[in-house]
Amino acid sequence: MKILHVEMGRHLYGGARQVAYLLNGLKEFPGEYGLVCAAGAEIAGAITNPEVKIHRIKTKGDVDLQFIGRLRKVIRHEKPDLLHIHSRRGDMLAALAGRLEKIPMVHSRRVDNPPSFFDLHFKFPLFHKIITISRGIREVLLDAGVPKAQVICIPSAVDTERFNPVRVNREGFLDEFGLTGDGPVLAMIAQLIPRKGHMVFFEALPSILAKHPRTRVLIFGRGPLKDELMRVIQKMGLDKFVRFEGFRTNLENIFPHFDMVVHPAFMEGLGVSLLEAAACGVPIVACRAGGIPEIVRDKFNGFLVKPGDSKSLARHIIALLDEPDQLQLFSLTGRELVLENFSIERMVRDNHQVYVDTLEAKR
Repeated sequence: MKILHVEMGRHLYGGARQVAYLLNGLKEFPGEYGLVCAAGAEIAGAITNPEVKIHRIKTKGDVDLQFIGRLRKVIRHEKPDLLHIHSRRGDMLAALAGRLEKIPMVHSRRVDNPPSFFDLHFKFPLFHKIITISRGIREVLLDAGVPKAQVICIPSAVDTERFNPVRVNREGFLDEFGLTGDGPVLAMIAQLIPRKGHMVFFEALPSILAKHPRTRVLIFGRGPLKDELMRVIQKMGLDKFVRFEGFRTNLENIFPHFDMVVHPAFMEGLGVSLLEAAACGVPIVACRAGGIPEIVRDKFNGFLVKPGDSKSLARHIIALLDEPDQLQLFSLTGRELVLENFSIERMVRDNHQVYVDTLEAKR
C-alpha cells in the first residue's frame, strides 16, 4: 500500500500539524508514504519519520492551474495507490490532478462551514471518503446532503507527552511576557481572523478587569486583523492589559503557565489549540460552535457560551476566576478527557483503516 498525502499550507498551523502527527505515526503501519507540500512549507521540518518521501512543489494557491500538472508529474513518478488530500489550499486542483490520473482519493475536512453548491456537486463526488476532524463537522455535511456512507469522523489528536501540565521555568515565563505573577493570566491562541472572535473577548474584558484588575491577557497568533485589533485595544484603553505575542512554536512550554484559555470563535472545526490547552491542564471558556463542545465539555473542563455573547463570556470567566478550586478541577478533567479521546495513536490507526477500506472497496 502506497499513500501520497497532499498538504499545501505554508505554516505549521493546526491542520498541518495533524498531518505531521499522522505521517510520523504511520511508521508503525506497513506501507509506503509520501508528502506533497509547498516549497518552503514548515511542515517539511516537522516530519520525523525517515520513511516519508517529501516532494516540495511550487504553488500559487487555488488559481494556480499549473499546479495540476506539477502534482500529476509526482503521481506518475510515485505511482501511489491512494491520494489523501488535506489542506483547503489548492484542494480542488489536487483533486482534479488525482481524477485525471484515475487514482482513488480521500479528503480531510477541518472546517465547520456549510459546504457550497460546488463542494456538494463537483468536489465531494471526487472522493471515496471525506474524513471530518469532529462530529460537529460531520453533522454539518450530513445536514447538507452528503451521503452518510461517504463521511467518517476521525478526531484530531494531540501529543500528550509534549503537551503536559508540568510547569517549567516559571520565572522565565513571567520575564518573557512582562508579568509579575500576582494576577491571573488568560490566553487566546488563534489566527487573527474574524471568525475566531477576538472582538467578543475584547468586549468582555472591561467587566473582567473590573472584578479582577490584575488580570493580564496574552494573544497568540498571526493574521490580517492584527493591526485593527491592536488599534481597538488602544482605543478601549486596554493596551496595558493585553499583549500580542505572535505565532509561537514552543507553546508546550507556555501553556502550563496559563490560568485559562479563552476561545470565543464563531466557527471552529475542533481547535487544535484547545486540545493542547486541555492536555496541559488549562481550563477553557469557549463558544458553543462547530466541534468545540467535543473538547470543551460544559461544566466538566470549562464553560461554553453562545457565540457572540460577550456578556456571558465575561460572566463565565469571572465565575472561574472567583473559584480557584473549580479551576483546579477543570485542569484535571481536561487532561483526562484528552488522554481518553484524542490520542495520536487512535487518529493514526483510524486513518490507516480508511486507506485499507478504500483500497479494498476499489478492487
